[in-house]
This record gives sequence, C-alpha cells and structure tokens, in this order.
Amino acid sequence: MRYLEQRKARIEIVPMIDIMFFLLVFFVMVVLRMIPSSGIATQLPHSSTATEMAHPKVLVAVAADGTLSVDDQPLSLDDLTRKLASGTPAETSVTIASAKSVTVQQVMAVMDACRSAGVTHLGLAAQADTRP
Repeated sequence: MRYLEQRKARIEIVPMIDIMFFLLVFFVMVVLRMIPSSGIATQLPHSSTATEMAHPKVLVAVAADGTLSVDDQPLSLDDLTRKLASGTPAETSVTIASAKSVTVQQVMAVMDACRSAGVTHLGLAAQADTRP
C-alpha cells in the first residue's frame, strides 16, 4: 500500500531563479536607457533649422566661462586634440554643446582643435526654436 502514502509537495526553485534573472536583466536594460548622458547643464542657443543628429561618440561641453569638458572631465584645447587623435579620428563624430554666452571665437577654437586631431564629423548642439 505504498501508493496510498501522501507525498510532500515540493516547490521547484530553478524556474523561479530563471524568471528572477530575466526580470533583473530587463530592469537593468530599462534603467540604462532612462539615464541621460551626463554633462554640464547649459542653455543652448536656439535655431529654427535645428535637426536631429545621431548620438555623438564625443560630446564636448563649453561652459559660459569658456572651460571645456568631455565626460565631466575638464580639458584644455591641447588635451582635447590629444584625446581625439589617440583613437580613430576619421570615424569619430564630435558634437559641441556650448552655452549661449560663449563667443564664436571660443567655439571656433574647439572646432580647430577637433579638426587638427583629424575629426571630420563635427556638429553643433542647439535647441529647436519653438517660437511662432
């Protein structure tokens, strides 16, 4: 009469672990998409012809006082040129995000530093003009 004995119920843990790992990966991927790229908060100039660009490989931020930073690390123009030249500059796309109060000469100095490193894909960040 062995088949009349009651057996203890078992909870299978392996499928539960698989589901937990799937949820963990899902939430990590979602959170990574939600984190904006870090940078210095500036007021970008407005442009009525601003268009959407592909995500740049390098974002150079020019603060109102003229200081440069890449990935929250302050750099000089020479350091920027060396950093860009160390990789593959012909394939690197650089976007320059400057404050409204930055002079054209300061932006041109950054562009010259990028061009002397061999970068051919340059872009300027601007906000779309929503005024009527």
